This record gives sequence, structure tokens and C-alpha cells, in this order.
Amino acid sequence: MLDVKMIERALERTGKSKGGLAEAMGVRAGAVSEILSGIRLIKASEIAPITEYLGLNSVPIMGRVGAGATIEPEHEQVPPEGLGEVELPFPMAEETIAFEVAGDSMLPKYENGDVIVVFREQRHPLSSFYGEEAVVRLKTGERYLKTIERGKSSPLVNLKSFNAKPITGVKLEWIGEICVTLPRGQIERLRTKAAAKTRKAGKAK
Repeated sequence: MLDVKMIERALERTGKSKGGLAEAMGVRAGAVSEILSGIRLIKASEIAPITEYLGLNSVPIMGRVGAGATIEPEHEQVPPEGLGEVELPFPMAEETIAFEVAGDSMLPKYENGDVIVVFREQRHPLSSFYGEEAVVRLKTGERYLKTIERGKSSPLVNLKSFNAKPITGVKLEWIGEICVTLPRGQIERLRTKAAAKTRKAGKAK
């Protein structure tokens, strides 16, 4: 959901100006100030140019998450800034990150190459995730996409897959609550569209 605070934070983070945003929106310069002060509402037709200009639809892919494969972050060779970004067809909250699925133990719901967008910080206690699929990091460092089940004793959990044996009696260091799942085919189309837009912008210069 696009709101004023998101726009304000994006302007500050990117260093872009209200004048530049107004130009991207195709409105007079004062319109952005009116939106930020609550005098004027954002029109539906303005959401896309605001999102694109401020990069509000870009989510960093911070590595891979195992769905059958075992992902050990210390051996993963992912740069600090991640593996790149994925541009979504809608704005996302800044506190989200993404992971690419590796493996097929969660078929047919999640395929190898799908991208899972999760909240960067764990926002709820462990008990609220029982029976729910999530991206998790174990105390021992491995990262998985699994269904979290209550273990024999607290704080132990069992991690269930659709097509593999469960991982039992483990402790979680972090739970990434899933907010968006992007199928591999959709990711490829989004990347093709973004590449075409970049080429078009280069030719226009």
C-alpha cells in the first residue's frame, strides 16, 4: 500500500527531489508537497509513476533458501548487497527482502527458481507460526523454506516439507514471514520487461 510516509522515506533514501517526482507524475511542482501534507490524495493513475521513480517496487534478493537443498549462508558467496533486485508490479514496504528457492521439496506449491518476499525482521513470536510456511534460519546457520510445526519441547520445532523427510528437533534463529510469492515464470517476464525498459532509456539519451 502506497502512503505518504513511504514516499517521504523514499525521497530521503534516494536523495531525489519533490520536483523530479512531480515531473515523473506529470503534475505541477506544488502537487507533491500537497500530497505529503495531506491536502491532496494520490490518484490511482499516479501510483505507477511514483513507484517507478522512487524504486518502491524493488526488493533485494539476499540469497537462496533451501526447499530440499541445504543453504549455508557462510558458504553461499552472496555479496553484502545481495544477488540483485527484483522489480515487482506493485509497491512494497521497505522492510522486505527476497530469497530465491533452491530445490523441489516444496513442490507443487513452490518451484526451484521461485522468489519469496519476506519481512526482514521477525515480527511475531514463534508460536504464531505453527502450521505456517515460512523462510527460516536455524541456530546452526542453514536456511530453509518449510512448514513450521511444534517440536517435542519449547523452543524446538520440526520443519516439514511436501516431498521430503521432516527436519526434527531444531532451534530457529529467525523466521521470515512470507508476504509475496513470485513464480519463476513471472520473475523471468518481469526481468525481461525491466531489461527492455533499461534498453529503451539508454536509446533515449
